[in-house]
Amino acid sequence: MGQPAERESGERATRGATDLQLPPGQRLQKGWPVTHYGPVPKFRPERWEFRVFGATADGGKHCWTHEEFTALPYTTVEADLHCVTKFSMIGAEWGGIPARTVVEIAPPAPDVTHVMVWAEYGFSSNLRLEDFTSDRTLFATHKDGELLTAEHGFPLRLIVPHLYAWKGPKWVRGVEYMTADRRGFWEERGYHNVGDPWREQRYSYQEEPGDGPEL
Repeated sequence: MGQPAERESGERATRGATDLQLPPGQRLQKGWPVTHYGPVPKFRPERWEFRVFGATADGGKHCWTHEEFTALPYTTVEADLHCVTKFSMIGAEWGGIPARTVVEIAPPAPDVTHVMVWAEYGFSSNLRLEDFTSDRTLFATHKDGELLTAEHGFPLRLIVPHLYAWKGPKWVRGVEYMTADRRGFWEERGYHNVGDPWREQRYSYQEEPGDGPEL
């Protein structure tokens, strides 16, 4: 498994309260609450598989075992996490595999515009391709140098720092390339299709033309 580099003590100073810039409607959270829908899945490494499928450039499906996927190049991103329930966790260090790495190994077809990120129990979240391929979007295995706990998404969760946290599912199992947008689990249940916290895009009734799939 890719591992974080040895961390120096006191390597990152916590940002002072005067330096905080939170999205509108958010409050600072100390600690990391556990929030999810449904039970925590049991991790079975011998059955675990990560898939990239849909409109791939070569028309095929690409698969990795857990050992293969976590052996991909490891990097870290310092990023905040903004939950739509109005808490913000500031300055966490996330470690894992960049989404761009997956796209480079298993590229999409030229006409792909969106992805659907699939997780355990059929949970899903749709993203614009440019959000998924951001240099800060990460398939996280670690937070602050420690493996994620099961409650927080072990063995893999997606981190998309510039969008609300529901856009980054826990317990991710694969990515579907799409040539047209399609709403994911929470988007079908009234959440905003884009989910930009700085524009406070919480709910579907706030959507403007172009924010969601064409009917």
